[in-house]
Amino acid sequence: MDYEVIVIGAGVAGIYQIKRLADLGINATVLEAGADLGGTWYWNRYPGARFDSESYTYGYSFSRELLDEWHWKEKFSGQPENLRYLNFVADKFGLRRFMQFNCRVDAAHFDEAANLWRLEIADGRTLTCRFVIMALGLLSIPTPPRLEGMDSFRGRSFHTFHWPHEPVELAGKKVAVIGTGATGIQVIGEIADKVGELVVFQRRPNWSAPLNNSEISNDEMADIRARYDEIFATCLRTPGGFEHEPDRRGFFEVSREERLALWDRLYDGPGFGIWLGNFREIFTNEEANAEFSEYIAERIRRRVKDPATAEKLIPRDHGFGVQRVPMETNYFEAYNRENVSLVDISETPIERVTETGLRTSARDYEFDIIVYATGFDAITGAFDHIDIRGTDGVTLREKWADGPSTFLGMMIHGFPNLLMPAGPQSGSASTNYPRGIETGVDWCTDLLEYMWAHGHVRADATAAAEKRWTDHVVRMYAMMLMRKAKSWFTGYNSNVPGHEQGRIRYFVYNGGAPKYVATINDVAAKDYEGIAFGGSAQATPRSLAPGASRAAE
Repeated sequence: MDYEVIVIGAGVAGIYQIKRLADLGINATVLEAGADLGGTWYWNRYPGARFDSESYTYGYSFSRELLDEWHWKEKFSGQPENLRYLNFVADKFGLRRFMQFNCRVDAAHFDEAANLWRLEIADGRTLTCRFVIMALGLLSIPTPPRLEGMDSFRGRSFHTFHWPHEPVELAGKKVAVIGTGATGIQVIGEIADKVGELVVFQRRPNWSAPLNNSEISNDEMADIRARYDEIFATCLRTPGGFEHEPDRRGFFEVSREERLALWDRLYDGPGFGIWLGNFREIFTNEEANAEFSEYIAERIRRRVKDPATAEKLIPRDHGFGVQRVPMETNYFEAYNRENVSLVDISETPIERVTETGLRTSARDYEFDIIVYATGFDAITGAFDHIDIRGTDGVTLREKWADGPSTFLGMMIHGFPNLLMPAGPQSGSASTNYPRGIETGVDWCTDLLEYMWAHGHVRADATAAAEKRWTDHVVRMYAMMLMRKAKSWFTGYNSNVPGHEQGRIRYFVYNGGAPKYVATINDVAAKDYEGIAFGGSAQATPRSLAPGASRAAE
């Protein structure tokens, strides 16, 4: 056996997971498909990429020394700084020696006789381990549009996920952005004043609200450091894992004037306050959501000078907040610029990509650069790209063909010794991600310690436990207006075959972070009720062997 534990992915979750294993002295390694660590913040280098979590709530909380040393420069930090932070963490704790880069995992098959996982690596190696920990990004498989002629374009084109690492010259260029989801909204707001001409191709609009970013001064950072315990305690008790707590007053118990006063304050405030600091009824009550959505629509109308353009930017197929809300900076103002125009492709569809640009049903457009801001094969996409086989040769792709089923979002029946600190249906996908992954990594690591202490070499969630959890996740969707939205929260993506329409895929846990943490802690307190253990081992598998430190250059 090469390793006791193999972690797949060197992003935010993988970095913390290997830190926990290294502290325990476990023979472990991280396999990362990219050329370096960072995950989301390594790949996504498009203009405008940044946190929508307050920076100081996004960073790791496990080390007081780390908290004291790092100075966040902006309330919502941008991609270059975020990548520097993750490298700082890895270097500070000596974690690079456990990471292997340019190591794409093509297959992971469970060997029932040996209770081992066999991993096939794209470089031709086969590695074995007792446990596999999937630290895969929930938004790490980009989905380009399915357009005829994409290879014929003579200019530059790329998905936002694959924005070039070297600077892209935008001055004076004719640029197309296809898509107005979260990444499109960030890109458009950032480049509108830097390009010669910008044409935005929108299939359907998304609700969005101001990020209201600002710099963090030395005095402010000192105050944040002094309050870290309070900040993380707040994140722990809020449903979304953010500083923003819902307004506990009943929506219909306060006057219209009081509601408007709250909304004005939240809209002009930073971050997700407008979404998560709001009345709880906007997520569950059609009438409350409609009133609030009209408020946001009116704020959009105030910011966009052309009334016809403003109406095209206001969603009609879902209310505000029923899917994850993109946060923006100067997005709506971009459409006031003479060099920016909006094309509604629901009216004039894109027919094909040409050698010189794009052809819609109405006309041809010429471009120097085409940016595909067309989203991701969310949540399960990264799992589907690995040939994962559990007991009896069953593939995970087959098991999840109609949507994921899990135990606590961290284990899968029939796939022993495979753990997911931030898997589908866990508390991570629907909360402030690092707060969720620290919870998930700690729980998975505690489970491993329990197994090592008791001499177990195999752990599998029972079918009954998986069904109970998945049924619970489904019931939580029934309470939320989210169930009606075309969102990656419900598995919708028109660029992924089979995900365009139809049944909901129950991807995320909607019960909130406090309830999730209480549930998983209760399972652990009951000696991991719902997990079947097997096999025996003589001793705890310590020692980070030299082989764990080799990195593929």
